[in-house]
Amino acid sequence: MNWTTLLGLETWLLRWRVAVLEGAIAIEDRAELARLEWQEQKARLRQLLLLTLAVGSLTVVALIVLSVALIVQFWDSPQRALVAWLLAGAWLLVWGLALAALVRVARAASQPFASTREELARDWRAIKEQL
Repeated sequence: MNWTTLLGLETWLLRWRVAVLEGAIAIEDRAELARLEWQEQKARLRQLLLLTLAVGSLTVVALIVLSVALIVQFWDSPQRALVAWLLAGAWLLVWGLALAALVRVARAASQPFASTREELARDWRAIKEQL
């Protein structure tokens, strides 16, 4: 004689098993999502570091070239001044592009684990609704 069937506990136990199994699958899914987002965050942080170094280096170069361009500006030949200013302008353009890339990556890195947080918030709302 099966007491769980006789007492009507079989469906209750089955529901609990299904809930525990679904919970375990959901935890695995959330852990996988968090792992993927962590990899993305690490890549963004690496990019941020490299671009910060690039912007810093290019800033130094740009300032040196601008200084040379200002000194050359007061020399006798106008061709030297034109070349120096064109060179300084090119360095400023490269610096501006690197700065724009740095700002773009920094903005993307400011919201880590957004998908994981959204998913956990949806899960929490679902749990609260069931209670």
